Amino acid sequence: MARNAGRHFLQIPGPTNVPERVLRAIDMPTIDHRGPEFAALGKAVLAGMKRIFKTEAGEVVIYPASGTGAWEAALVNTLSPGDQVLMAETGQFAVLWQKLATRLGLQAEFLPGDWRHGADPAAVEKRLRADSEKRIKAVCVVHNETSTGVTSRIAELRRAIDSARHPALFMVDTISSLASIDYRHDEWGVDVTVAGSQKGLMLPPGLSFNAVSAKALATSTSATLPRSYWSWDDMLASGKSGFFPYTPATNLLYGLREAIAMLEEEGLANVLARHQRHAEATRRAVRAWGLEVLALEPAEYSASLTAVLMPSGQDADRVRKVVLERFDMSLGTGLGKLAGKVFRIGHLGDFNDLMLIGTLAGVEMGLAIAGCPVRAEGVQAAMEFLAAAHRATARAAA
Repeated sequence: MARNAGRHFLQIPGPTNVPERVLRAIDMPTIDHRGPEFAALGKAVLAGMKRIFKTEAGEVVIYPASGTGAWEAALVNTLSPGDQVLMAETGQFAVLWQKLATRLGLQAEFLPGDWRHGADPAAVEKRLRADSEKRIKAVCVVHNETSTGVTSRIAELRRAIDSARHPALFMVDTISSLASIDYRHDEWGVDVTVAGSQKGLMLPPGLSFNAVSAKALATSTSATLPRSYWSWDDMLASGKSGFFPYTPATNLLYGLREAIAMLEEEGLANVLARHQRHAEATRRAVRAWGLEVLALEPAEYSASLTAVLMPSGQDADRVRKVVLERFDMSLGTGLGKLAGKVFRIGHLGDFNDLMLIGTLAGVEMGLAIAGCPVRAEGVQAAMEFLAAAHRATARAAA
């Protein structure tokens, strides 16, 4: 194969680019996972992840698994065969979580959605009020739908559950939002938060997480879905001393410790503001091209990625192919019923202004080469927004 000069631009919405500091942290000799050095590592990453989840009251469990494993762990630790769960159809990953729940023997009711809006708090409240016998045991929502670039309003959904006076557990998938979009496990009354390593946490795939409330832990004592590998009991008992009940992903945990340090050195509030800035610059570029952002509600715009809706008759996958072949840049494909209709620009993780401008330049050139009727004004619009943001920051500092 011919060699491409320069680095590959990995602009899918995860896995994201892994920073050098994290790569060097992972590139260490493996240690005894039953020894004191590992215990210190285990305690450090568990404590650090509690800070990232913004939980003091909850517990954190780390699995050697993808985010799908954390989905399953959330369900099997809290529910029993035949239990009813309410889920919101916000996109392809909500569909996959619903399918997983069904395979586990749960009755997974789906609130229908158009894939352009987040979960509707009013619809959730209405359905819970109608559940007079309190058969629904959990409400499950994807915070940031990676397939659509739409973010659900978790605090409002919590208020909807409370307004309905319903005891259902509240479970939230933050796989593409944690450390990228504001999230507050304790404050927003979430019972189980699901996360993965390969997006805002800036790691390769391979670690997944549950943040667990006291209510969820109490519920787990009577839950009867089969569980062994995913059992919170074993994980929490071992985690008190920094260990795992089975062989952990030691080197990924080295990387996690470094990633947490990087996030806290920048300041989590600054990390979130940076993601918002890049997202807004990207949306301005999309509109300047004359294209449409898939998400319709400004309050639900994602800070992790932007899904770009192609005009009728234009193939999003052709644009992706041109961009990859000409500029060595990967964009996210359309998933499920959005296949061929959208491409997705990831702007999360270890990412800065110049990386964003390079990304948008590649997209703008790719659109032109692919024959899409767009205006060559997107990169300029993004640069003007970013420059104005920096001027405002400088004035505030002065």
